[in-house]
Amino acid sequence: MTSPAEAHTGEPDETTDGKLKRKITGPLLFLFILGDVLGAGIYALMGVLAGDVGGALWAPLLLALLLALLTAGSYAELVTKYPKAGGAAVFAERAFGRPVISFLVGFCMLAAGVTSAAGLSLAFAGDYLTTFIDVPAVPAAIVFLALIGCLNARGISESVKSNVVMTVIELTGLLIVVIAVSMMVGGGRGDVSRVAEFPEGATPALAILSGAIVAYYSFVGFETSANVAEEIRNPSKVYPTALFGALITAGVLYALVGVASAIALPAADLAKSSGPLLDVVAAADVGVPDWVFSAIALVAVANGALLTMIMASRLTYGMAEHGLLPSVLGRVLPKRRTPWTAIVATTVVAMVLSLLGDLSTLAETVVLLLLIVFISTNIAVLVLRRDPVDHPHFRVWTAVPVLGVASCVLLLTQQTAKVWLFAAILIAVGAALYLGARAATRR
Repeated sequence: MTSPAEAHTGEPDETTDGKLKRKITGPLLFLFILGDVLGAGIYALMGVLAGDVGGALWAPLLLALLLALLTAGSYAELVTKYPKAGGAAVFAERAFGRPVISFLVGFCMLAAGVTSAAGLSLAFAGDYLTTFIDVPAVPAAIVFLALIGCLNARGISESVKSNVVMTVIELTGLLIVVIAVSMMVGGGRGDVSRVAEFPEGATPALAILSGAIVAYYSFVGFETSANVAEEIRNPSKVYPTALFGALITAGVLYALVGVASAIALPAADLAKSSGPLLDVVAAADVGVPDWVFSAIALVAVANGALLTMIMASRLTYGMAEHGLLPSVLGRVLPKRRTPWTAIVATTVVAMVLSLLGDLSTLAETVVLLLLIVFISTNIAVLVLRRDPVDHPHFRVWTAVPVLGVASCVLLLTQQTAKVWLFAAILIAVGAALYLGARAATRR
């Protein structure tokens, strides 16, 4: 992304502590991003992806990785330049100077976060959970979100340390998939030729592009890290390395899991499952009990939801601090120093959304909302080149944010009318909130 001469490694003023504690170190940040990315969709959406590209699961995953890295470069520059909570909304405020733009960018990010958490709660309550207990999906999803909210309120240190354990478990699950299918192939079973098969009558390039929309959802967790920037130690030094390292690690694992899934099962079987990787391990038949892998998958989905809700609550807090949301959402627990009102609000909204949509629609809506945010962030990088700061920071090549905007526009053209409608309703709610807040301020 940048040459050694351009990658500044000096530190901003790390001794100045704001309302939030700087408790996230470089390794914790790497695991924070990796855990959020890994838990964001690979355990839940491989079946949906198989419906788009057949057995060539690895292709849209690698394309989505390349597209995600473009926008990640812009985040690396802006987070190290302005290491404060709030993420894309703060960047838009600085770049465009219009509260309505800042609010809508922040609200798109916020809506994407709670929508993603709602989708993950439904994934948690699906086939993986029914391996252990047969309960209605929606009540299980709501209880799950309540528990996530409690852990989030306890503290960022506790949350990211929990993430370390859960990320290790997630990695173990993906490695089990790859190793189990490798043993399957070694035993003369499976069909390697399926990794190059596309659905009958499909144009490979268009199928890959369509699949990249779903695959992109599995990478979008990286942007959540921008909203904990105020809690990272030495962000200028550690953030770019942690960000790019986590994305590339996830991309390699995803490609391997995609290849393994296609070898183990036909695309039609994967597409019918809400627990596709569980079915892959079962098909490999190497002695891994269903309950073991289901437990790992549940931890992976829970970890993604936890980190997504951390992002949503910190974003809400950051927007409240900048006057883009009511100030009550900026209240912090005195001892824990966590934004408790923001946590309560985002958790309740995620619960409501879990009642409204299916996993595929929620996932694609998340991608659409985030693409709008990413366009704003990529443009903000170029605009804010005119705004020098008094500490060294990462600087991305100028061509990268330009290509980032183009990639986002390309993916937007592939969204369906249903997803556009769902996203438009959410944005309309955000616009109404903004207008209501302005009216209240005037009064």
